[in-house]
Amino acid sequence: MIKLYDTRRRQKVDFEPVEPGKVSIYVCGPTVYNRIHIGNARTFISFDMIRRYLSWRGFDVTFVQNVTDVDDKIIRRAAEEARTAAEVAEEYTCLFIEDMRAAGVQD
Repeated sequence: MIKLYDTRRRQKVDFEPVEPGKVSIYVCGPTVYNRIHIGNARTFISFDMIRRYLSWRGFDVTFVQNVTDVDDKIIRRAAEEARTAAEVAEEYTCLFIEDMRAAGVQD
């Protein structure tokens, strides 16, 4: 049995997915205006471990992660580099994926 800490109840409770045998996970992804650092990567590596564990336990896991590609930081970086925001977002999205793959994180 998997137990999770329920902050509202202030105790460990049995994990019961909404739909038996299936788990959906949404993780907020990076804002792609620069390379990620180890502090950023920690979140993605941690959720990758959770996803792998749940799959190993036999759950059908749906994992979704966004990439924020419209943001003031991206627009500022684009202006500094005389590029479009889309170009900046595309470059750093590709680098993020490359870095995650290098760390062994599943797509």
